[in-house]
Amino acid sequence: MHIDIAGLPPERIVFETSPLAELGLALHALSEPGHHPGLHGWVTATAASLEPDLADRLSEAEFLWRNTFSDVFLPFAGVRGGDGRTGATLAEDLDILDRLDDERFVAAALEFTCTGMYGTGAPSPLSDPRTRARALDMAAARGPKQVKFSRQLLGDPDSVRGWVRRLFEDCDQAFFAGTWERVRIQLAADARHKTEVLRHKGAAAAMDAVSAALTLDEEAGRISADKLTEGRTDATGTGLTLVPTAFGWPHLTVLHAPGWRPVIHYPVHRPELPSPASVELLQLRMEALAHPMRMRICRNLARSPYTTGELADSHGITPPEVSRHLALLKKAGLVTTRRRGRYVLHSLDLTVVARLGSDFLEGVLR
Repeated sequence: MHIDIAGLPPERIVFETSPLAELGLALHALSEPGHHPGLHGWVTATAASLEPDLADRLSEAEFLWRNTFSDVFLPFAGVRGGDGRTGATLAEDLDILDRLDDERFVAAALEFTCTGMYGTGAPSPLSDPRTRARALDMAAARGPKQVKFSRQLLGDPDSVRGWVRRLFEDCDQAFFAGTWERVRIQLAADARHKTEVLRHKGAAAAMDAVSAALTLDEEAGRISADKLTEGRTDATGTGLTLVPTAFGWPHLTVLHAPGWRPVIHYPVHRPELPSPASVELLQLRMEALAHPMRMRICRNLARSPYTTGELADSHGITPPEVSRHLALLKKAGLVTTRRRGRYVLHSLDLTVVARLGSDFLEGVLR
């Protein structure tokens, strides 16, 4: 995922907090608690306190935040002629959402039907029959609730916009106001700190402070996000906004819809959370473990340190063959070595291997 920023003045890169963006990820955590084990207590308590009517309405609209992170939650980036600033309160963010024109609101609300076309600048389903038919067809594959929502949205956007606003206002009254009051100080402090890093150390240091999954190629003027998804956008004409979230980990989302201001929605750093493994390293580790001989070698090395000669003798292959397998395991960071006299002993790094499942899940969810 790439964001072009060549020639973009540093002051056009801003860090902002957004109550509506945080509500979106809080709703996601409620619907997908398995993605967020660190929020188990909050999810359990909040879900148990929901009134049945609100719980039912959240179920009707959960595709806005469960399968995809709808850009409906980042409306400041899509208001034509807007200044790209977020609201200080949820009510202000919802006022910004009201200023989003129907074409962009409908496209954002129907993201779950056309994720493959997200960055293509496809025509609006409000005016293009083919795009409309595709959206309804894709909604039908998700279920009757999605079809009902999509038909009403395409037929009467105003009524759906009002329904969505009331839903978010009721969430605020039921649980989010207290949640936002608790996290907003942390998010504001994070945004101020990252702004200071940007001001005094530059954009590369700021991106590094945001996430190990972000890098800036200063020569090319391009920010890259280490994600399995692909996309590209240009911030030079609009500026770039980075929004911290307390509910987002392990997700790092990048808004790159054509014509919208690019946004990076990133989880704030928490010391107890591991740094994300790169997608390239994750792929390297899984490929290294896919070979049956290397799997058998790992079985030995998980029990105790072995020399190359011992492994060759144990598996009936030559020492050079063992060395080639070990080289791939070492390159993937799965094996460590230490010398004992004239012998070199190899061991499986159990901590790295134990994290492989979590790294995989975090990588695909990022």
